[in-house]
Amino acid sequence: MKKHYILIVLFFIGLIISAINPQDYFTWFLEVFPGIIGFVILTLTFKKFQFTYLTYCLVLFHCYVLFVGGHYTYAEVPLFEWIKETFDQTRNNYDKVGHFTQGFVPAIIIRELFIRKQIVKRGGWLAFLTLCVVLSISAFYEFLEWFVAIVSGEDAEAFLGTQGYVWDTQSDMLYACIGATCMMLFLSKIHDKAIAKLSDQKL
Repeated sequence: MKKHYILIVLFFIGLIISAINPQDYFTWFLEVFPGIIGFVILTLTFKKFQFTYLTYCLVLFHCYVLFVGGHYTYAEVPLFEWIKETFDQTRNNYDKVGHFTQGFVPAIIIRELFIRKQIVKRGGWLAFLTLCVVLSISAFYEFLEWFVAIVSGEDAEAFLGTQGYVWDTQSDMLYACIGATCMMLFLSKIHDKAIAKLSDQKL
């Protein structure tokens, strides 16, 4: 339990630092809000359903991706601005890191729910349905971005971070798909061991 408190402390450290003189407070709020909602949900459900420590660590990593994007805006993250200039790219691609993570981390959450709630057995269907849910989440998020753009008008430009790229929405979903696929290809065995370890601790 103590190690979970460390994650909570790290969450608030990242959140507070990201809130110090961000590029734009409206954009900051929009970007970090999903992380705050996720934190509240995982905290309230901890006693009823405790995820593996691996999953919580990845969720924290995802939150930090959101915090960085919220502080600088996704189109102006310094490291990726340097990459853009150094390699003569046309846009700051930090948003693609965000959407890759948006696929990678939800995939491990969904996979764990499927396995431990015995919704889907391990195998091809588990991977397929996990990917389907991840893409559904990604599509829903794009709908939310669309709604915010309509309501906020020009103020939503920094939040959307399209940077003039006409296929931004489609590429965002593609990166989420790639993220989820990478999670299942490279982390499934480690995840299975973490689930087994957690199950043994509860016996």
